[in-house]
Amino acid sequence: MPIKLAIAGAAGRTGRRIVALATMDREVRVVAALDDARGKALGTDAGELGGVGRIGVAVADRCEVEYDVLIDFSLPRGTMQWVAECCRRSRPIVIGTTGHAEEDLRRIHEASKLIPVLKAPNMSVGVNVLLQLAEQLGATLDASYDVEITEAHHRFKADAPSGTALAMKDAVCRGRQAAGGPMPPVVHGRHGQTGERPAGEIGIHSLRIGDTIGEHSVAFGNLGETITIDHVAHSRDTFAAGALRAAKWIVGRPAGLYTMQNVLFGGPPMTA
Repeated sequence: MPIKLAIAGAAGRTGRRIVALATMDREVRVVAALDDARGKALGTDAGELGGVGRIGVAVADRCEVEYDVLIDFSLPRGTMQWVAECCRRSRPIVIGTTGHAEEDLRRIHEASKLIPVLKAPNMSVGVNVLLQLAEQLGATLDASYDVEITEAHHRFKADAPSGTALAMKDAVCRGRQAAGGPMPPVVHGRHGQTGERPAGEIGIHSLRIGDTIGEHSVAFGNLGETITIDHVAHSRDTFAAGALRAAKWIVGRPAGLYTMQNVLFGGPPMTA
């Protein structure tokens, strides 16, 4: 039997691609397409929004059908609504939304004690491999190597820096600390008379330009060399495909907080 899938943020850019790819995947079936109560797409067939023709599922602001897993690509306020919904129904949730406040993150963490929660700033397989590399480089290259993280997205993105850029920063920090180093200082952009760059500092820079889907780069450089690893998303399908892979993986898992690293590389959840 196909996995019954609810998609929150189904009218959004990535949500539409999740709907489209799901219609071509025999392992899943879209049973609910969800959006904000103020959304302009309410009542519209989700398949038509996704460019694949009618699928008989209208976009709604509440879920009145049974589902096996919910994928959330909405907004931070929407995430909290759908997390509460999944807790009420004891269903797993895959969260691709970014930009959550600390209180939201705390509530998501608490929810993961009750249900399986997979939260990832980026569902791309390539990005998650890059995060592994960033951690390894952070552990191998000492504080004499400056670290600069750059990300670029479309003009409509509401949060900065991107969740992926922050995940890259966290990966480098984990590597540095695993190697016995201190927590690196982090600066977001630079302006004015900043003085000499502090040793070990991590710089993060955000670009918002046109319809850029997503570009991320982390560079390690000392006075003799520079090592750069990059990821460029050519289509939102890379995120949609990763979200579907995560949704199929998480069904039947025990409660806990998971990431795409668990999907790709295994290991226990962050919480029990």
